Amino acid sequence: MLKHRGFPGRLTGTDYQFVIRRANPRGVTPLVARERYADRRHADRFADLNFMASLWAYFGAEPFERGNLDAGRLSWLFGREVVPAEDPFDPASYEALLRIDEEVARLSFPEAFEE
Repeated sequence: MLKHRGFPGRLTGTDYQFVIRRANPRGVTPLVARERYADRRHADRFADLNFMASLWAYFGAEPFERGNLDAGRLSWLFGREVVPAEDPFDPASYEALLRIDEEVARLSFPEAFEE
């Protein structure tokens, strides 16, 4: 499992984690597209925004390996702002390649792209 050195480990001041420390010994948690409902808590939406900003700052528009990025946090963006960068795509692989769909991400999280 690739560890993304320098990537934020969690949202500052919260328990929302962005990366995992080690591979899951019971198997890789697969990525699934989670529905984001309008009534989600502000803290959850804020965590999504900061995670997207971190992804953009760290990877930009280039494809990236899933590595130690948290599957739960990625799943909130998967299928919309973060999409597979390879075909066939294995959602249960730490080596899976992903990329940011910049057009969709800028519409969903415009604040994440401000400097």
